[in-house]
Amino acid sequence: MQVVIEKIKRISIILLIAFVVIIIISYFSAGEHTNPKITNSVKWDSAETKKYFYAACADCHSHETKWPWYSHFAPVSQMIIDHVDSGRKRFNISIANMGRSKEAALEIQNGHMPPEEYTKMHPEAVLNTEEKDLFVLGLKKTFSQKQK
Repeated sequence: MQVVIEKIKRISIILLIAFVVIIIISYFSAGEHTNPKITNSVKWDSAETKKYFYAACADCHSHETKWPWYSHFAPVSQMIIDHVDSGRKRFNISIANMGRSKEAALEIQNGHMPPEEYTKMHPEAVLNTEEKDLFVLGLKKTFSQKQK
């Protein structure tokens, strides 16, 4: 019986060490999390529009991404980095040429943004009907005005 217990202890230690090594390797192969310098300032039509944008959009459409703890572990990290890079290329409030800013309201209105995989992990990004309507109107007002 003692021999069996010793074998179980050795196997447990080996599995624990392997698990720790995998976590460490995963952390260091996670990819680069960037938040480049902000070179643009949006003139929001209201504090509400800004609040909704930062809750539902800023992580992928600005240089103010809040990288959650799980974004530091492969393979999830690469998926998140790709989403952020793709979002920033299409529309990014942190640079002078924001990209598709005029489409932002339509994307929210049609339910294309924020994507479901984002809202599952970020419940603050889920807007009720009234909030969504106010947000769409605010985006239309914000991005129809000239931005500097």
